[in-house]
Formats: sequence, structure tokens, C-alpha cells
Amino acid sequence: MPSTTGTGTSTDPSADTGRKPGHRAKARSMTDPAGIRVGVLLLAAQFPGQSHTDVLEATVRAAVAAEHAGFDDVWFAEHHFMSYGVCPSAVTLAAYVLGHTSRIAAGTAVSVLSVQHPVTLAEQAALLDQVSGGRFRLGVGRGGPWVDLEVFDTGLDRYESGFAESLDLLLAALTRGRAAGTGPRFRFREVPMVPQPRTRPHPPLVVACTSPATAALAAARGLPMLLGLHTGDDGKAEMITAYQAATPEGSPTPGHIGAVVAQVAGTREEARRLLRRQLPRWLGPGLAGYRPVDGRPRPARDPYAYAELLCRIHPVGTADDCAQSMAATIERTGIRHLLCLAEGGGDPAGTVENIAWLGAEVLPVLRRRFGHDGPGERGGWDSTGPSLTVRHP
Repeated sequence: MPSTTGTGTSTDPSADTGRKPGHRAKARSMTDPAGIRVGVLLLAAQFPGQSHTDVLEATVRAAVAAEHAGFDDVWFAEHHFMSYGVCPSAVTLAAYVLGHTSRIAAGTAVSVLSVQHPVTLAEQAALLDQVSGGRFRLGVGRGGPWVDLEVFDTGLDRYESGFAESLDLLLAALTRGRAAGTGPRFRFREVPMVPQPRTRPHPPLVVACTSPATAALAAARGLPMLLGLHTGDDGKAEMITAYQAATPEGSPTPGHIGAVVAQVAGTREEARRLLRRQLPRWLGPGLAGYRPVDGRPRPARDPYAYAELLCRIHPVGTADDCAQSMAATIERTGIRHLLCLAEGGGDPAGTVENIAWLGAEVLPVLRRRFGHDGPGERGGWDSTGPSLTVRHP
């Protein structure tokens, strides 16, 4: 899917791989976990016949259902001016859900750095980290060459060659307690960061990667990757290989995150039939909403063929099918944190049922097999982990 969330294909300029000395995180935001984590990914996808109110209310219900079903976290995508996803601010929606839940972590998958100021995003992340007791997760991405760049007056250059500078400024603002703009795109005097985050060295931070160039950029800063829905196990493994090749010698391995489509039904054919019927209804008009800012051809993808691909490479079938597919992904790629896109059926009640079914019959199988790296467990990143510490009053 061509998407600003890292869940799809996008142009990813290979030149934007450098980093400034001293801007690398001193410790990993997410270290390679002892067990596994499984979360829910919500795009706020608008299917035909649904209003914006319908979609957003259903998205919140699904997030609360994820907590009840025992998932570790829930992540929200961010899109602008399109029905592919009707949430324009993943931070805002995550904040709302954090206020309506008590255990589950909530994050952004992703906040688009090319269309917002990194210091503003750092302030928002630090605030949510403080008031949620360390339950906020920040995913960031480059985005795409879309009309958003024109509307928000950031320009094509921010997308094509400004991502590294934006990421370094965000990281510095979250870790140093002060921020100053000294690069070509951000120039301002040093200011104190208020509030500073509760979690040290910074709230969990992950980078959406769709190319080896961005994988290298994340590796240089010791930040884990978020790998999207558009690729299966082989593609995810290739990105991890690229990341490892760019990782400084002696650096610990971070815990990457992989997104999957997860749909449970009574039979494998029933689950696939549902997605083959429903996904194109969303993907067709949704993908058509991507409008390049500079007149370049819009990425074209057949929604029916894409739906078929997603059914083939992701956990779609019975509960046992889904558990075995997700276990295979964990073993083949080494990724031990999966995010399940559960809204592909297009029906809000069906999404809640799907989440409950996954929680009741898939999560226990995976946790028995691989262990659970949730809150309070060894390496858990909601309290005290091997590289993150949450300071409680």
C-alpha cells in the first residue's frame, strides 16, 4: 500500500542517510525482547457507506477491545485528505485512547515527520509519556511525495532530503533536555524542552522503513524499524539484513516491529473470501487518494490483486492458521513484536470480534511458544526494561 505509515510502498530517497555526530541515541529505545509482543494496528480505514464518525468511533472501540483481549499495544496510522485512513493525527488519537484505557500502550504508526515540526512532535511525545505513565510509543516515518507537503507548506525537499535532519532534531529534543536548530532546514536558538519525558533515555521510538536507505538511517541511530504490510517474511528479512549491515560494530540488536494482516474465521476459505470481497472496496478509492505534489505519476496498484497478495502472505484463516503463520514469521525473520491489522473485514462489529478471537485463541498459543515480553515481565518496556526506565512519582 502506498502509505505514509510504513505499511506501504513509497519513494524513499537514498541520499538521505547521513547523521550528525552526537545525534545517535545512547541506548536502544527497544531492545531485542526475551519474549514476544503482539499489538493491533488501526488505520481508521473508511469503507464505502461509512461516515467519518462511523470510522472514528469504530476505531476507538477496536482499541479498547484490544486492551480487553490482552494485546500489548495498539498503534494508529496517520493520513491526510483521503479515505484510506481518516485519522490525520495519530498522536491525538493515541492520546484519546490512552485516556480511555489503563494497561495497553498506544502508539503512532506513524507520525509523518515531513509535514510537521520535530520539536512540536517531541513536546507531544514527552507530554503523553508523562501523563500516561510511560504507555506512549512514537513511530515516525518519511511519508510520501503527496499534496500534504504543499498544504502544510513544508515542501518536497523536506520529504526528499530532510528526513535525517528532522529525525536527529526529534531525537535530540527527547534526550538532551534542550533543543537548538543548527541545520539547513531548522534554525533557531537553544530552548529548554518542557516537559522532559518520564521514560529514559526517551520514549520508545521506532522508524518506518521501506527501503535499505532508511534502514541504514535507523541503524546509524540505534533505532528499531517498523516494517509494513506490503511485504512478507522474505522482504522483512531482507530489510533486517540491510539494517544489520549498517549497524555499528558492537551495537546491541533492537527489537524491530512487523505489521501483518490478521483475520480469523471458522475456515481458511471463509477468512480469505471475506478479505477478497471487502479489501478492494476500501483499497480502490483509498489508494486513489494519494496525489503527488509535483505531477509525478501516482502509484498504481490493482486492489483485487493486492488483496489476494495480502491473503497469501499474512495470517488469514482459522485461529490455528493465524497462530502458525505468525509463529513462522517470528522464526523466519527474528521479529518478536507483531502488529495485527484487524479491520480488513470492513465491519466495525466484525473487527471487534476478530480482535477478541485473536486474543482468545492466537495470543495464548504464541505466548506459550515464545514467551511474553509484556509489562512486568523480563525486558518489559512499560516499567523497567534493559534500556528504558520509567520514572514514577
